[in-house]
Amino acid sequence: MDDNRTWQRLAAEFLGTAFLVFVGVGSVPAFALVRGDAPFAPADLGFISLAFGTIVVATVYVFGYISGNHINPAVTLALAVTGKFAWREVPGYVLAQLLGATVGAFAIVGVLGSQASSLGLGVASYGDIPIAQAFTAEFVGTFLLVFTVFGVIHRKAAPGFAGLVIGLVVFAAIIPVAPATGASINPARTTGPMLVQQILGGTVQWEQWPVYVIAEVVGGIAAGLLFGLISRTQADRTSTTTTTTEADVEQEAQR
Repeated sequence: MDDNRTWQRLAAEFLGTAFLVFVGVGSVPAFALVRGDAPFAPADLGFISLAFGTIVVATVYVFGYISGNHINPAVTLALAVTGKFAWREVPGYVLAQLLGATVGAFAIVGVLGSQASSLGLGVASYGDIPIAQAFTAEFVGTFLLVFTVFGVIHRKAAPGFAGLVIGLVVFAAIIPVAPATGASINPARTTGPMLVQQILGGTVQWEQWPVYVIAEVVGGIAAGLLFGLISRTQADRTSTTTTTTEADVEQEAQR
């Protein structure tokens, strides 16, 4: 028996999401602290995107063979809707991801101090742009991410490149989406920092939370369904293969 136990998979999702928030989201107040009164520069966006992409690469290769390294409820739900992940596992995964994101946000404050909260804690918000624009930005960013995830876990995908490709698409998607909404593209990443910022007494625009979460979930599910539609062959229709997750790709990469 080489399968990980449920608590091990949930722990991997918890830690992976915590790592994502601490490094990725934490890079936002970290750069603000270093920058001081200097204006936000395009290079800052590039480095923040790189922080997100790099930690995603790391977590895929560290946790992929344990839990699949979803670290994103939009990924988990898309896999479940398309039959690639058991629905009975969804509540545990989503809860672990939300708790991990919250602990990761607390860790940012623990390392950078209360100034991290004063600087916004990297909480995603869309300012004064129309709700439809914010929804579209998060939908498109999440769609791109989840569509890529489905592509790299496909049985015909080149083995061994899942982590690199997913990390690169996170890096790439943040560049055009972040100026609009902060490019959360992850309901856990959206929620965890908001909760911590609220607990610490910071300003949180909770009225924006549904826009983010609904757009991210719908974008992820749409991506999974569309990928299945355009990739399915007769072999897929007649096969009785077991559940596929990112873990399968990572296991192949280790052979």
